[in-house]
Amino acid sequence: MFSNFSFVAISILFLAQTALPVVANNLSATVVSVGDGDTIRVKTGNKTVTVRLACIDSPEMKQNPWGQQSSARLKQLLPVGQAITIRAVETDKYKRLVAEVFVGNRSVNVSMVQEGQAVVYRQYLKGCPESQDSLLQGENTAKQQRLAFWSQANPL
Repeated sequence: MFSNFSFVAISILFLAQTALPVVANNLSATVVSVGDGDTIRVKTGNKTVTVRLACIDSPEMKQNPWGQQSSARLKQLLPVGQAITIRAVETDKYKRLVAEVFVGNRSVNVSMVQEGQAVVYRQYLKGCPESQDSLLQGENTAKQQRLAFWSQANPL
């Protein structure tokens, strides 16, 4: 079994060998589209890749109105053509790149949680060691302030 560091290093090595632009163990990319509140498509190098935002989970699109609101907010944060940086965590069973997404130094994953548009996906939190505290604190604050998803009587 690979350690998280080994997996990321191997993923970055693989991505580097497939002509994707790598900057200090991160990938540079451009947003192509937003699928929902935790999935985007990006172009990096000459490849288009589906990216699942790591360590967070947004409401499903069928969860009205929360799924649509989460997706709309992610589209605001990541408009088509937006330059981003991706920190790869792993590849999931659907062959999506699971990653933290940054605009400048700002983690979009953390922003979505802080705004109540997504929740912390605790089962996978170890994949985001540098953001873990910010994610947990952001979720706690969003809950206390009853922001977006957390404004429901029984959030699920």
